[in-house]
Amino acid sequence: MTKQRVLKRHHLIYYLEVHDLESGNLLGHLVDITTRGIKLVSKEKIPLNRTYVLKLKLPAGYFKENEIHFEGKTLWSSNDVNPDFFDTGFEVTSLSLEERKILRKLIEQLGFND
Repeated sequence: MTKQRVLKRHHLIYYLEVHDLESGNLLGHLVDITTRGIKLVSKEKIPLNRTYVLKLKLPAGYFKENEIHFEGKTLWSSNDVNPDFFDTGFEVTSLSLEERKILRKLIEQLGFND
């Protein structure tokens, strides 16, 4: 049985970088976001069922922080509309109260009105 999406996905006006904190490697760019999950687009396929400590670089001028760190587990992957890229869905598995506030502010201030 497939899990139903509870929260509406939001697209942002920025294409923010998301890195694997442990390796420092760029995993991909943020396509959409909720406080429970994110979708990245990347050049390389990201392994499934793996938990990462993610580093999300925040846009300058909106936050006192430059980045936030949180855990995310890869749940699914598929080819992007552009066949040179992959889309990967992450479930946010660990998010502090402060990080959740930052993500909400990110969505409120930088989200498309769609």
